[in-house]
Amino acid sequence: MGLTKLVLDALKTLKGPTIIEVAYHLLELDGVKNVDITVKEMNIEALSLTITIEGFNIDFEKVRDALEKLGVIIHSVSEVSASKD
Repeated sequence: MGLTKLVLDALKTLKGPTIIEVAYHLLELDGVKNVDITVKEMNIEALSLTITIEGFNIDFEKVRDALEKLGVIIHSVSEVSASKD
C-alpha cells in the first residue's frame, strides 16, 4: 500500500539547480519511477512549477525534504493517487 502519484505545485528560485537536475535528484528516491516537471510561470526571480512524480510507495516526506534541499518550495499538493497493491 502506498502513494503511486503526486502532483505538486511548487516554486523554485532561478538560482540553484536546473529543473533537469531536480528531476534527476527525485529519480534517486526509493519508489520514484517517473518525474515530469512543467514550468507554469517564470519571472526574474523564480519559476512556478508543476511536478508530477509517479512510482510505488512514494515517501512524501522524503520528496519534500529532497526538494527543500534543492531550494524548491511546495505550495500545494494538487493530486494524489494511492494503491493497495
